[in-house]
Amino acid sequence: VMTAAEYGEKSWELSVQVDQKDGDESMKFKLRVKGDLHVGGLMLKLVEKIKAPQDWSDHALWWEQRKCWLLKTHWTLDKFGIQADADLRYTPQHKPLLLQLPNMKTIKMTVSFSSVVFKAVAEICQMLNIRRSEELSLLKPPDDPSKKKKKKDKNSAEEDIWDVDLFGGGPGGTEQGPMHSKTMTATYDPENGMPVSATSLWFGENPLAESQPNLPPAELAKMYRPLSPVDKAPYSAGWLDSSRSLMEQDIQDEEKLLLRFKYNVFFDLNPKYDGVRITQLYEQARWSILLEQIDCTEEEMLMFASLQYHICKLTLSSEPLDHSNEPEIDEVEAALSNLEVTLEGGLADRILEDITDIPELADTLRLFRPKRLTLRSYKEYWFVFKDTTISYYKNKETSSGEPLEQFHLRGCEVVPDVNVTEKKFGIKLLLPVADGMNEVYIRCDNQTQYAKWKAACILASKGKTMAYSSYKSEVRNIQSFLQMKSLAPPPGQAAPDLNAMEMNAECFFSPRYAKKHKTKQLTARILEAHQNIARLSLMEAKMRFIQAWQSLPEFGINYYIVRFKGSKKDEILGISYNRLIRIDMSSGMPITTWRFANMKQWNVNWEIRQVTIEFDQNVSMAFCCVSCDCKVVHEFIGGYIFLSTRSKDQNETLDEELFHKLTGGQE
Repeated sequence: VMTAAEYGEKSWELSVQVDQKDGDESMKFKLRVKGDLHVGGLMLKLVEKIKAPQDWSDHALWWEQRKCWLLKTHWTLDKFGIQADADLRYTPQHKPLLLQLPNMKTIKMTVSFSSVVFKAVAEICQMLNIRRSEELSLLKPPDDPSKKKKKKDKNSAEEDIWDVDLFGGGPGGTEQGPMHSKTMTATYDPENGMPVSATSLWFGENPLAESQPNLPPAELAKMYRPLSPVDKAPYSAGWLDSSRSLMEQDIQDEEKLLLRFKYNVFFDLNPKYDGVRITQLYEQARWSILLEQIDCTEEEMLMFASLQYHICKLTLSSEPLDHSNEPEIDEVEAALSNLEVTLEGGLADRILEDITDIPELADTLRLFRPKRLTLRSYKEYWFVFKDTTISYYKNKETSSGEPLEQFHLRGCEVVPDVNVTEKKFGIKLLLPVADGMNEVYIRCDNQTQYAKWKAACILASKGKTMAYSSYKSEVRNIQSFLQMKSLAPPPGQAAPDLNAMEMNAECFFSPRYAKKHKTKQLTARILEAHQNIARLSLMEAKMRFIQAWQSLPEFGINYYIVRFKGSKKDEILGISYNRLIRIDMSSGMPITTWRFANMKQWNVNWEIRQVTIEFDQNVSMAFCCVSCDCKVVHEFIGGYIFLSTRSKDQNETLDEELFHKLTGGQE
């Protein structure tokens, strides 16, 4: 037994600051401890010393200098390396956070600051009733220099925050809150398939499943900033690290973060269970179109505008949300399987026909190869599409001989060059060559021909032939997309009455587009286009919008400024759900494309912060990130690989360990 004097020699004084809940003053305590005291024992000593009767179960120790939680309560102070100079805080693990949802509405919610972000996002999505939380993450908005002047507006903006914790379901420090329940899963009402979990308990009807009304044009114009890929890079840099906690990433109480769909592969979208998920996805798509964060043609802008008008109209109509008239699940399932963008090599693509019997396409099409200083003139040739290769001949008669030229489409970029109203159905192919991409334009005569050839090009770019089952659904998707763009009213329909529209047409277009046309013109064009889609249900219209957004050439690309190994200048790296694209900074043109399907391995040298990727056929590349930490890019690549391993029979349980293995830093 040690004497008090001996204890005094071996022990030392440790100071701990205790954070109270609800903004009470924090208190500081000094405790006499020894290095072999475990953290659990330290917390016990502390609570005895505080003498305040309250539930401390959510509190844990945070080590300020090292920026880490001391969650392993059986570890001793010596094992953690804690000495007398350590600055410890005894603080709640769950803290309030402001979250801006994809629909631009801000909610206040109590969130775990001690779990890794991957887990915290899963908890948030569970509270909001969004399935497949692995597709979402938290984004720190870039600093806005204009915000510093606008201190006065702070209070007016504050009023519009929904405090989720006030609606009964929140974790107001009680153990019963759904945030603390590890087993809570959304349960569904057998009658109408609507979720009956925390969210519908708070609100009755879940407001997150309803789309927001469009903003007046003047307010939209304030938010609008034209962005080049270089301007988009700071936005993409803000994704938080999924394998560290909010606290470790310097996020403060009540800081504002954006909850967004990060990975653009939306698995198993199901109207029966995904009311909130589909609406929030629609909202993210809608804002990216309105703020021109993604490029689209005037014709596409008009199609998106008419769908928004239709959705607004149905949302505002006084009928309650009746889900019983939604198509039965099997029809929906069939429709959704077309929508699913699985990563290459995903399970959705099985070979139907016998591999020896690969379908071919052969037809007269027109070709144009841009050369400097030449006018664009298309010439007719006889084209044959076989396997993943297009060959063209002078005419059909010579097609048994040698072709004039062959295009190998594996790894190419397929860009639509279409205007349905002007009957222009073109496909622009960017073909990979040693030093970049070659441009080739092919022009089809009509929609049917275009849909078949474009679908074949898309599959061939992924190294697949028309024998794959996804070829037919790809053709159907392209056809339905063209149909929505068509402005001709269905036969026998009268011209629309311009006074029938009770909303300002300008609020459905991006500000730049709205400026080009008079409001009357926009109204007439929306009403004309609307006739094609007027019979869609609310859910179908949102799904169509998401589908059309996914069909845009720039869909799902995140831009980063990088320096490739051996290069003397910065370039842009685009990361999409199925490929990496090297883009020239000044022209914005793709130089090379690498597909994830051909990737053998990738690794990060954390010391020099360089990412190296190896592909099939001894192709490799390496780069350092300029506009963000290389962990952000590393996590994107690993995250997409992880998502490609999901299958429907997994019962929604996620292999979190595999996610961290593929995305975690080796630091």
